[in-house]
Amino acid sequence: MRYPLEVFKAIREAVGNTMAVGVRLSATDWVEGGWDCEQSIKFSQQLETLGSDYIHVSSGGLSPQQAITVGPGYQLPFARDIRQQVAIPVIGVGLITDPQQAEAALENGDADLIALARAVLYDPHWPWHAAASLGAQVRVPSQYLRSEPHGLKGTLLPNR
Repeated sequence: MRYPLEVFKAIREAVGNTMAVGVRLSATDWVEGGWDCEQSIKFSQQLETLGSDYIHVSSGGLSPQQAITVGPGYQLPFARDIRQQVAIPVIGVGLITDPQQAEAALENGDADLIALARAVLYDPHWPWHAAASLGAQVRVPSQYLRSEPHGLKGTLLPNR
């Protein structure tokens, strides 16, 4: 852990409080006897002490010996475990594909923020569809309203 902590400390010292600086980590490598969530909790606590603004929790993808149990939200338990041990925002990921699933993760305290990757690559308008699904509205540049998709009528509002 020493090297990444030294790198983080150097970055924090270089930028001061002029910008948010955080770390994305693999909470486990999914290898028996390898890196685990307990070590990630300790690492996250040390990052918090050094001034990290957030922890972005992911996992695996590093070893041919990994045994990943993949399913909806499969990485959220790691985010929740870390979130319970630090006071800075924790970002959760992991096969989060629909708005209700993301909303439930936030409401359940699994994470403070949800990050999306493949879902947004598949549907670049995922945030707008999520807003419509959850009954929210989104302010957009007025030019976007000219081609508002039928399924989003009333979801998009002009910027002020």
